[in-house]
Amino acid sequence: MSTQNLLVELFVEELPPKALKKLGDAFAGVLFEQLKAQGLSGTNATLTSFASPRRLAAHITSVAARAGDKSVSQKLMPVSVGLDAAGNATPALLKKLQALGADASAVPSLKRAPDGKVEALYYDSMVQGLTLAEGLQKALAEAIAKLPIPKVMTYQLESGCDLPGWSSVSFVRPAHALVALHGSDVVPVQALGLNAGNTTQGHRFEAAVSPVVVQHADRYAATLAQDGAVIASFAERRAEIVRQLAAAAAQLGGGARPIDDDALLDEVTALVERPNVLVCQFERQFLDVPQECLILTMKANQKYFPLLDASGKLTNQFLVVSNIRPDDASHVIGGNERVVRPRLADAKFFFDQDRKKTLAARVAGLDKVVYHNKLGTQGERVARVRAIAKAIGQQLGGDLLAAKADQAAQLAKTDLLTDMVGEFPELQGTMGRYYALNDGLSAEVADAIEDHYKPRFAGDDLPRNTTGVVVALADKLETLVGMFGIGNLPTGDKDPFALRRHALGVIRMLTEQDLALDLSALLAGALPAFGDKVSDATAALTDFIYDRLAGSLREQGYSAQEVDAVLALRPQRLGDVAKRLAAVRAFAALPEAPALAAANKRVGNILKKAEGDVRAQVNDALLSESAEVSLAGALKSVAPQADSAWASGQYTESLQALAALKAPVDDFFDQVMVNAEDPALRANRLGLLATLHAAMNRVADLSKLAA
Repeated sequence: MSTQNLLVELFVEELPPKALKKLGDAFAGVLFEQLKAQGLSGTNATLTSFASPRRLAAHITSVAARAGDKSVSQKLMPVSVGLDAAGNATPALLKKLQALGADASAVPSLKRAPDGKVEALYYDSMVQGLTLAEGLQKALAEAIAKLPIPKVMTYQLESGCDLPGWSSVSFVRPAHALVALHGSDVVPVQALGLNAGNTTQGHRFEAAVSPVVVQHADRYAATLAQDGAVIASFAERRAEIVRQLAAAAAQLGGGARPIDDDALLDEVTALVERPNVLVCQFERQFLDVPQECLILTMKANQKYFPLLDASGKLTNQFLVVSNIRPDDASHVIGGNERVVRPRLADAKFFFDQDRKKTLAARVAGLDKVVYHNKLGTQGERVARVRAIAKAIGQQLGGDLLAAKADQAAQLAKTDLLTDMVGEFPELQGTMGRYYALNDGLSAEVADAIEDHYKPRFAGDDLPRNTTGVVVALADKLETLVGMFGIGNLPTGDKDPFALRRHALGVIRMLTEQDLALDLSALLAGALPAFGDKVSDATAALTDFIYDRLAGSLREQGYSAQEVDAVLALRPQRLGDVAKRLAAVRAFAALPEAPALAAANKRVGNILKKAEGDVRAQVNDALLSESAEVSLAGALKSVAPQADSAWASGQYTESLQALAALKAPVDDFFDQVMVNAEDPALRANRLGLLATLHAAMNRVADLSKLAA
C-alpha cells in the first residue's frame, strides 16, 4: 500500500511559554500513537514535532490513505445460549448476528472455543480499515483532549456575545487555523470549529506573505522559514538561540559568557519565532548590588541573559533575544535598556534600605510572622531550631561550635523580613549572608546563614562549613519532627512542606559528611524543643527517612537485596551505610554466600517459632552431637575475628570471615535435631543458633540475600 507523509498544524494565539515544549511533544506524540494504533502508519514511521509561540504541529512519515482490512474474531455468547439441543441457532444468536450485519447463513461457520468454564461461539469477520480522514479525525480529538493544559479558555467561534445558536469552544488559547496535508492533499478533518486547509500564518510582523500556503507536508518547515519568517521547530530555534548567544558573547571578548540556565532558555525559545540576539548594557553603579539580585531580576522579570566575565562575576552587559530583526536595532536595544533600568534601581534601593537595619535588630520581628497555625510563629520556630542546633553542635564540636551554630540559627530567618527577600523570595539565605557580612559577622556564620537551606534540590551542594551543616540539620529536623508531630504527612504526589526533600537533605548530610550522629538520637533530641505542641511521631518519621534512604540507594545502583539487607538492621550511623553495602556486595560474590544466606534465613525462622526468649548462650557440656560441637568451635574461632573487624569498621573483612562457617553450618543442619525432646538440650541448641545468628547479622541481615 502506497504511503505519503502527513503534516498537521494547529495555529493558535500565543501559547503559555513555560508549557510550550510539553504541549508540542504531547500533541505530536498522541497523534503519532493514535495513527499507529489505527494501522494508518507503520512501525518504520518517524515523528517530528514542531512548537512555536503560535503553533503546535507534527510531521509523520509513511502514512497510508487507508488502513488495511483486518480479521476480527468476536465472542458472541456461550454455546448453550446460542444453540438449542438440536444444534440450531436460537433467537438470541440470530439477533446478535443481525446486529453484526450477518444472518443465519453464518451459523455453520461460527467457531467454538473454551472461554473459562464454558464453551463459547465466535464470529470471524473482516473489518474494513479506516480512511485517513476518519482516523485522523479521531486522532486529532484524542490529541486535543489529552493536552496537559492546567487551565482552558472558553471562546466563541464568531465574534460578539454568546447568543442562542452561537458555538463556544474550550482550548488552551483561541485557535484560528488547521492544516492537514497528506503529501500535497488536504485531509478533510475538523477541530475546534475549524476546517482543515493548507494555509497558516507566519511571523506577526516579518512574514513575507500572508497567509502562508503550505504546498506539501514535507515543505512545512522550509515554507514557514522562507515565507513566514518562522523557525517552527522548538529544538532548532533553541539551538539557534544558543548559537547566537555564544557568538554575541565571543564578539565582546574578555571571556564573557551568558549565564547557563536551561529553564530560561526553554522559556525564551517559547517566546520567539525568529530569534535575534542583541547586546545591551546598564550603568556600572548597579554592580554594587549583589549579583544574585541583578541576575534574578533580569532573568525572572525581563527574560534576559546576564553576561558573566571569565571569573564568573556579573558584567554590566546582558543579552536580549528579540523576536524581530530590524535593519537598525538601536531602538530595540535602547528600549530594553530603558526597561531594565527601573528594575535594577529597585534592587539597589532595596539593598541600600535593608542594610540600614542589622539582622539582629530584625529577630524580634519574627514573632509577628506566622509559621503554622499549630506550630506558632517564625520566632518560635527559630527558638526550636536554635535548641536543636546547639545540641548537635555540642556533640560534634563542643562549646565553640554550639555557640556559632546558635548565632547562625538565631539570624538564619531574619532576611525574610527584608525588602529584597520580600520582592525576591528565591534570595532567602543568599541575602542573609550579604547582610551578615555587612553587620560584621564572621564569614563562617554568614556562610551558615546562606547554607542552612541546602541542599535545596537533588544534586545541590551541601553547606560549605560545619556550622552550616549543623544549622541545616537542625532546620530540617525541626520541619520533619514538627510536621510529623501534627500529622501533616506527605500524601501521594502532594508534599507542600517538601518533607521528602528535607529527609533526603538530612540523609545526604549524615552520609556524605560521615557525621558521628545516631539517627534515633537526633530525632529524639529534637522532640523536646516543641514542648506540648506536637505528638511523638518518631517511629513514623524513622520509617519515612529509611524509606527515602532505600529509594536513594536504589537510584545509585544498589540492588534491592543489598539495600534490604543493610537497612533491615536500621543502622544508626548513616555514614556507615555505604561501607556496609560494599561489604554485602563483596560477601555476595563469595561461593559460600548463597548457602550461608539460606542458612541464616532458616535460623531466623527457627528462632521466631521458638517458645519463650532464646538467649545467645551455649553450655559446652550439653553439646552432644559432633556437628554441634564443630559449629560451636567454629563460632569461637570465627566470631571474635568478625566482631573485631566489625568494631573497627572493616565490614567487608567482618563478613568475609563468616565464609569459614559454611561447612559446620551445613553439617549442623544435616545431622542435628534442633527441637530435641530434652528441654535443656533444645534450649542449648537454640542458644547456639542465636549465637550464630548474632554473629552473622552484625553488618547486615544476610537472610535478605537468600533467593
